[in-house]
Amino acid sequence: MTPLTALLVRDMRIAMRVGGSALMGVLFFLVVVTLIPFAIGPDLALLKRIGPAILWLAALLASLLALDRLFAGDHDDGSLDLILMGRAPLELVVATKGLAHWLTTGLPLVICAPLIGLLLNLDLPEDGALMLTLFVGTPALTFIGLVGAAIAVTLRRGGLLLAVIVLPLTVPILIFGVAAANAAVTGPTAFGTPFTILCALTLASLVVGPFAAAAALRQEME
Repeated sequence: MTPLTALLVRDMRIAMRVGGSALMGVLFFLVVVTLIPFAIGPDLALLKRIGPAILWLAALLASLLALDRLFAGDHDDGSLDLILMGRAPLELVVATKGLAHWLTTGLPLVICAPLIGLLLNLDLPEDGALMLTLFVGTPALTFIGLVGAAIAVTLRRGGLLLAVIVLPLTVPILIFGVAAANAAVTGPTAFGTPFTILCALTLASLVVGPFAAAAALRQEME
């Protein structure tokens, strides 16, 4: 295996262990979405109207759960120093770790979203559109989170700082993700406009995130 492939497999194995990010993210996602109907009551029309926003907020918070350990674990055991001294470009290494995080945290949320959407009175076609927006938007949440995780890697209680840094940056993703999902569920706005902007934001984060996170890691480790 190439070094990047080995790193991807290693990070995915760590995440899939008991108590790893994959299990925590899905359980948190399920708990948040399940509790909302108890809080607002049995109003099916209201649940359907706010369902996309609930699912997107739950996905955002679930994606943050394991971000604080994305680089901190490697820093604690010394492997981050080896990564920085390795031949592989640090930007590609950071992108690989982000991909592993999304595959084990973001993708399970996308897969679970249609089933959980039924709890919010969403029909199957609407669930499909919501799943598409999450599939496109959740990588942006991960790659934006890379920057915060890199900044907080050497801090003792970096989890709070990570949330303070990342949450404001994810607001555009949340706005257009919810707008696209709402367009598919309730209308009357066209689905294509906010969805296209969401795609553009995700592509920008895929490009900018690894470079910004790599620069932050070099600065933090000097």
